[in-house]
Amino acid sequence: MKKKLLAFSIALAFTGGAAPIVHAEGSIKAGQEKAAACASCHGEDGNSMVSTFPKLAQQHESYIERQLKSFKDGTRKDPVMSPMAMPLSDEDIADLAAYYASRKISANQLPLPDEDEEEKPAAEAEKQEDPIQTLIAQGSDLYRNGDLKRKVSACIACHGPFGEGNKPAAFPALKSQHADYLIKALKDFKSGARSNNPENMMHMIAKKMTDDEIKAVSYRISMMK
Repeated sequence: MKKKLLAFSIALAFTGGAAPIVHAEGSIKAGQEKAAACASCHGEDGNSMVSTFPKLAQQHESYIERQLKSFKDGTRKDPVMSPMAMPLSDEDIADLAAYYASRKISANQLPLPDEDEEEKPAAEAEKQEDPIQTLIAQGSDLYRNGDLKRKVSACIACHGPFGEGNKPAAFPALKSQHADYLIKALKDFKSGARSNNPENMMHMIAKKMTDDEIKAVSYRISMMK
């Protein structure tokens, strides 16, 4: 019950009191043409084939717009994305956001075990639980319930029960995102390398998470459909 109350209170704090994000209506057709320059990293339909580059398909327009504007004004820095965003007009950003939001995100394959797990003798490996499924189960519990003792917030409060995000508040959809990208994003929030989120709340959450927890919750989110 306490875990549910924690998630509920966080949801009220982060969404109930926030003003909805207003964004311009973009053109899907125009966005498709403009997205040609993004295809090498993010895929032709927004489904990146490289696990360290984020999938943009089915992402909320409000979130994509916020991130592109952050890259453009320097509040979020990246050696590749910052110069790409600089010449974009507000219309370009709205068109790109509309296009990617209209695409369907692809499902991921089950993550592979680490090398140290693969190298274990077969007899020893058979006696242990599947390490990937164990991590995903740990991540599922953390996503839904958080960790009350260590004050790690439940992801469900802002990102929804199925990783669908919160469009009015511009909280991103996370389902079926690459695990490797999620791990990097959380570690960047934890270190402070990325800090362009409202009230810096992701830093406050991620800094309390262990690397194992970051990996576990990232694996779980990557399997959401």
